[in-house]
Amino acid sequence: MNVLARERVLTELDHLRLATLSGRDSKSRLTHPVGIDALLDDARIVPSQRVASDIVTMYSQVLLRFVDAGIQRKLTLCYPEDAEPQFGFVSVLSPIGLSLIGQQVGSSVRWESPDGSERMAEVDAILFQPEASGDYTT
Repeated sequence: MNVLARERVLTELDHLRLATLSGRDSKSRLTHPVGIDALLDDARIVPSQRVASDIVTMYSQVLLRFVDAGIQRKLTLCYPEDAEPQFGFVSVLSPIGLSLIGQQVGSSVRWESPDGSERMAEVDAILFQPEASGDYTT
């Protein structure tokens, strides 16, 4: 499908927790990830029970196809305290995590890697989404 700039969708809970993580709801601000304000301001917000099963939400396990390398990789989107990139658990506040949250299967995502190069991947599948399995509190 290869679609860029598609509308992002966040659950109400994901939106609230991301706003808290970004420091919008606090006097003590963490390092403010580039793009989080635009994401929080521009995303369509839906109740957790109504999010489509093909949308990347928190703790979704996604299958990405890296365009430049032609390989697939399974990643789980998590909060910073649960991040273990070496095991495929990526923080939502990392560049790749921020590019994934709210995306739909078939979307292309871009982010800047730690070495400064631009990376791109396509969301091939969502292997697990908490909301699709009835978990609306994660």
